[in-house]
Amino acid sequence: GIIVAYLAVITLVPYVIRFAYRIGAVDVPCERKVHCVPVPRIGGVAIFLGYILSILIFLPSSELRTGIILASSFIVLLGILDDLYNISPKQKLLGQLIAASVLVFYGVKIGFLTNPFGGTFYLGIFSIPFTIFWIVGVTNAVNLIDGLDGLAAGTSAISAVVLAIVAFTQGIDNIGFIALLLAASSAGFLWYNFNPAKIFMGDTGSMLLGLNLAVISVMSVTKSIAVLSIFVPIIILGVPLFDTLFAIIRRYQNNQPIFKADKEHLHHCLLNKGLSHRNTVLLIYLINIILGVSAILLSNLTHNQG
Repeated sequence: GIIVAYLAVITLVPYVIRFAYRIGAVDVPCERKVHCVPVPRIGGVAIFLGYILSILIFLPSSELRTGIILASSFIVLLGILDDLYNISPKQKLLGQLIAASVLVFYGVKIGFLTNPFGGTFYLGIFSIPFTIFWIVGVTNAVNLIDGLDGLAAGTSAISAVVLAIVAFTQGIDNIGFIALLLAASSAGFLWYNFNPAKIFMGDTGSMLLGLNLAVISVMSVTKSIAVLSIFVPIIILGVPLFDTLFAIIRRYQNNQPIFKADKEHLHHCLLNKGLSHRNTVLLIYLINIILGVSAILLSNLTHNQG
C-alpha cells in the first residue's frame, strides 16, 4: 500500500504539471516569493490522487475512511479554487470549517484531554468545537509553512512517519497505516518538489496534508489516556504550529491582518541569516526529526505509565 501511494504520486506528477500549464495554474514570481521562474502550482492534486487511491484499495470500509475521503476531496477542491482564483481568507476559512465538520460527523473527535498533573479533563459539549479548532489550526499551519521548495512536503512526511510510529506503539494499526500512506504520498511528491522545484503543491496540497495530519493526530494520540499525551501531537507538529503562532502574534502586534502574508516565517529568517534555500529546508527537516524523536520517547514513556 505504501509503495503504491509513493509510486502513484511519482507517476501522476508529470501529468499534473502539463494540466497545470494548460489551465493556467502557474505561480508567477513576485516580491513575496522566493522562486525566480513560473512554476505550476496544483501539485496537491497528485498527492491527493495517490493518497486516496491507496486508501480506497488497502483500507477496509469504515466511517473514518468515508470521512477522510469526503473531507479530503472537499479541501482539495477548495485548494484548486484558491490556487486558480485566489479566494478570500474568509471563504477559505469557511471551507476549512466545512471540511472539519464533515470529519467530526464521521467520528473524528477529541473527547478528553489528559491533565499532566493528574486526572482527565472531559470536553463534553466542547468536544466538537475543540476538534474543529484543532483541524482548522493544523490545516492552516501546514499551509503557512509552504514557502520553500520541499518544505511542506518533507515536514509533513516526517510528521506522518512519527505519528505512524506513535500509533503503532499504541496498538492503533489502522491509523498508523493511514499515516504511512500520507507520508509515502508526500515523499513521492518530493521527487519533483525539492529544490529546485518543478512543481508546487499549492494550497491544494498544503491544506490536504494539514487536514490529514490533524485527523491522524486526533485518532492516534488523543485516544490515549496516558499522562502528557496531550503534548505529543503539539511536539510532532511543532514546526508548523509554532511558526503559525508566532506569525499570528507578530501580525497582531504590527496591527496587520492575521491572514496577511509576510516574509518573517522561520524559513525566511533562516534565509536572511545567509543559509541557502536547500540548507534552510534541510535544517528545518532536522528540527522536525529531533521533535519527532522526542515525541516518540515521550509517547512511549507515558504509554508505559498509562
